[in-house]
Amino acid sequence: MIRAEPPQAGRDLLVLHALRCGGHAGTARVAAATGLPEPAVESELIDLGAAGLVTYAAGPFAAWGLTDAGRAADAERITADLESAGARPAVAAAYERFATLNPELLDLCTAWQLRSVDGAGTVNDHSDPSYDTRVLGRFTDFDRRAAAVCAELSAAQPRFGRYRVRLADALDRAASGELAYVADGTASYHAVWAELHEDLLATLGIPR
Repeated sequence: MIRAEPPQAGRDLLVLHALRCGGHAGTARVAAATGLPEPAVESELIDLGAAGLVTYAAGPFAAWGLTDAGRAADAERITADLESAGARPAVAAAYERFATLNPELLDLCTAWQLRSVDGAGTVNDHSDPSYDTRVLGRFTDFDRRAAAVCAELSAAQPRFGRYRVRLADALDRAASGELAYVADGTASYHAVWAELHEDLLATLGIPR
């Protein structure tokens, strides 16, 4: 017997909300954010574009983005999804725990990008492996606590589970020597954490 999956946001809402939280993006980045195959993402984007909810900008930095109507539709639908699941109390509680971790993550990113040399702050050029290893160790400790928050969120609404996958992947890549995955680029630990922050604010209707 096939067991039914728990109710969760449809593919079109996942794609729409990925643009809401991550900003303008290409198909590959939306696929990474949602966990959906790129052909499925492209199909959803085309349909959303036909509905006037997203728009495509061509050129060297080609990307999809929300229209004003798309932003309004996302706000309405993501709130309805939250309320229909009865998940607001759980998501709000997890957000409070996220908020206590957020300043620590920002401090860790600063420590990764800057370090003290002879008592003066300087850009971290990653020429001191022992320094980078110490900071990555602190990221690993932080990530264990972040994982608990992500587990609470994904238990409340399965779509949040994708953030755990992306954060773990970014940290694994950084530990393997791909240092840009700490705080540089749209797939970095810092960028994914920032998307989660934006998602929580949007989901709970909390203004910036």
